[in-house]
Amino acid sequence: MVKGYEDRFVNAVVICILALAAVSAIFPLLYVVSVSITPFAEVLKNGGFILLPKKITFDAYIKLLTESNIPRAFLVTIFITVVGTAANLLLTTLMAYPLSRKKLPGRSLFLMMVVFTMLFSGGLIPTYLVVKAVGLLDSVWAMIVPNIIWSFNILIMKSFFESLPEELFESARMDGAGEFRILWQIVVPLSVPSMLTVGLFYMVGHWNEFFQAIMYVTDRTLFPLQVVVREILMLTQQPLESVDNMTPTETMQMASVILASLPIIMVYPFLQKHFTKGMLLGSIKG
Repeated sequence: MVKGYEDRFVNAVVICILALAAVSAIFPLLYVVSVSITPFAEVLKNGGFILLPKKITFDAYIKLLTESNIPRAFLVTIFITVVGTAANLLLTTLMAYPLSRKKLPGRSLFLMMVVFTMLFSGGLIPTYLVVKAVGLLDSVWAMIVPNIIWSFNILIMKSFFESLPEELFESARMDGAGEFRILWQIVVPLSVPSMLTVGLFYMVGHWNEFFQAIMYVTDRTLFPLQVVVREILMLTQQPLESVDNMTPTETMQMASVILASLPIIMVYPFLQKHFTKGMLLGSIKG
């Protein structure tokens, strides 16, 4: 097909817009990486702006990984990400599956309750009092349990379960399978793309955990990675107890940003195809 002038013009405009969007996304990342691997004296000489480093050093990373709370914060964040995501997926699946069955008694009421929580919450202070009453303050569980199920993810998984052929369930019941056996041996294996999509949502949320940490945790040994990185970014002119009396330089600030972002950036490409497929499959039915 021969493209006309208007088609070529539109394509050129779209390419230019996408190129500008790509540059706007890549430029800040390139700047952060460049500053993090440039000697601090070189950064000061260039007024703090480095795009392509002339000298490369990993002193900032070495100092952060040996003299700060970053390693301990990494362990805390990895724990809440792995354990939290596993618990999220388990409970979300156990709740989404029965809601996807149209013969469930009171199904409409339960769905209304799920949607209601997406629009309204109990409030910050009541939630804090509940967390305190159950003894979760100053524990890693305070960063997992309060948001252990997301209503939006329940609806995504429920929609996917509803898209599965009803004949699968009927044939399994004819063979004597119960609901739990149908769920774990039929539904879950067929729902891997959807579950990986929902798991990615949960994983990113746990990795970026910040608000619940500053609300429910005062013990600095339990601070997750994002809280420690924030302290490094915010306080640069005086020694910090949170970073072991170490004054972070600009190179260390940028290195801490890379350390906090790199794991998710490395994991995402492996889940991207499942993420796209899961979103499409989960949107077949409303």
